[in-house]
Amino acid sequence: MRRNTRKRSKTRGGKAIAAAAALTLGAGGLVAVNVYASAHETSGGNSVKQSPQGGTGQAAASEASTIDCPDVGSRLQQVPDRARSEVDRELAALDSQVSEAYQRLQSSTRAIQQDNSFANNAIMGPLKDKRAATIDRIAIAIGRVGNKPQGIEALAACTLRASGNQSDTGGNQNGQGEEQDNGQGQPANGGQAGNGPVAADFVDITSVKPNVTAPRGSQQASRGSFATQCGVNENKLYNTDNVIVAPGVDNGAHHTHDYVGNQANDAFADNDDFAGGETTCQNQGDKSSYYWPVLRLQDGTEEFDAEQQGGGAEGNAGKILTASQVTLDYVGNASSKVVAMPKFLRIITGDAKAFTNGTTNANAAWSCTGFENRQLTDKYPICPEGSSLVRTSKFQSCWDGQNVDSANHRDHVAFADPKTGACPSGFKAVPQLVQRLVYDVDAPSLNDSGQSSPFYAVDGFPEQMHKPITDHGDFVNVFDEQLMSKMVRCINTGRQCQ
Repeated sequence: MRRNTRKRSKTRGGKAIAAAAALTLGAGGLVAVNVYASAHETSGGNSVKQSPQGGTGQAAASEASTIDCPDVGSRLQQVPDRARSEVDRELAALDSQVSEAYQRLQSSTRAIQQDNSFANNAIMGPLKDKRAATIDRIAIAIGRVGNKPQGIEALAACTLRASGNQSDTGGNQNGQGEEQDNGQGQPANGGQAGNGPVAADFVDITSVKPNVTAPRGSQQASRGSFATQCGVNENKLYNTDNVIVAPGVDNGAHHTHDYVGNQANDAFADNDDFAGGETTCQNQGDKSSYYWPVLRLQDGTEEFDAEQQGGGAEGNAGKILTASQVTLDYVGNASSKVVAMPKFLRIITGDAKAFTNGTTNANAAWSCTGFENRQLTDKYPICPEGSSLVRTSKFQSCWDGQNVDSANHRDHVAFADPKTGACPSGFKAVPQLVQRLVYDVDAPSLNDSGQSSPFYAVDGFPEQMHKPITDHGDFVNVFDEQLMSKMVRCINTGRQCQ
């Protein structure tokens, strides 16, 4: 299997990112400890039942628990360019600290049962201390070249919360490493690595009511489309980096990605690497990088990364499934014409931490072929015989007109209004990437918690419990200007091109 070659002399790319003066916090300070249910999602036509909230201490730790920490990175609205590389490294350190603490929580069931204070004293307390020191280094790094942020020390504390992975088939299935084995090398509940998924994460797609609506169009709408064909990762190019969120950091994603398009993408790639990289796209004018977390079958298979960080060592276990089909379409705007994307524009859609962060940035869409007018965000679908699993990501399609990235990797782009298609004030409509992944995977057996037909799950940060709402996608635009201009003309004149 092909892996990316590390280039450790590289520093952060994307020098077109605008420099700014300070870091500010979003409203609300700490992330609320909540259990999400998507407002537009239904299960059997009814609202999805919410899981009980978990608190701190033994009540949560003795059940199937996970660790809920404020997402510092999402609160960074302005970071001076000269502080960016150091801040990125410290943000990656925060993710590693949570991952390590979660793994210790998962392996400490017996100690927690014997000592009510173990989880708080041995895991949560030290985690808070480590986070406090790291957050302080972030503030100092920014303060050297700008205004030192105030108040971010409040983001250090984390909480324990119920994961929703309690057993529904009996046995000691507590999500913390002591599940029963099903004879295939996987636990009968809680996923192969004990951190999800569980039967409650799945729903029969035929029981879901149609819930997809389209925005109202206008005479100024751009109704064309442009398709690019880049394969399904036949090269088996995998890594656990994320060059957008954690440039220059090994295992910055803490889960494995599939890659199509640009073959130079790893944590150390800069814009020059992308510009000079090879591409799997049929049209060689598209050197863009498209990547997403792999989907795995919880069947006991030991993949190449079974013992590695980002893989089995962090709860991402089982057979990696390659999509049978990947379609990458660029579509127009229901309210206006589109303008060209800037080269090296970076977009993240969805939220890899949506289980603990909540739904603000969640954009997961799971369905089945033949039922794609029914989209699920916080459930995996069970598809009927003859139907295949579908993951769809519709990326943000409004651009601020200036920046190819932003401090929190979100503020430079936005979604169009779902009713009118209009972009927010000050933003311009750009072609919208619609990424569709199709998988031929058998429906899991819920009555025996995946024993006869195993569960499937998306890779993720270990504390996110492989919840479907954490699905996400990443994109770096490396179209050459001529092909991008062709795309814009096709879309604005209502044609279908490739």
